Amino acid sequence: MIYSLDKVNEMAEGDEDFIVSVVSVFLEEVPEDLHALETAINERNFEQVYKLAHKIKPNVDLLGMEQTRATALEIETLGKNDANLAQIENKFPLLKKDIEQVVSELKRDFDL
Repeated sequence: MIYSLDKVNEMAEGDEDFIVSVVSVFLEEVPEDLHALETAINERNFEQVYKLAHKIKPNVDLLGMEQTRATALEIETLGKNDANLAQIENKFPLLKKDIEQVVSELKRDFDL
């Protein structure tokens, strides 16, 4: 398991519906953002790369995915400079793999 619900549990204060809601929003939004990020990378749209990586970052942080957050931050930072496409393309598969794994785990763990 590469995610942790510690931050979500702290915010939820025992509210199971809140936890399921946070997980559901993650499952709905993050895969879409990840796909859009991949498209932006392929289209060399650095502004979108920056924006999408920035949007993904707090979502993975909320689930305690520190390594994934760090990768999203690196892509976000690299997206500010058009010269970094090769580095972005190198980092993206790590981000994609981690997010896809967590999506799969969350669906299984929450029966969604």
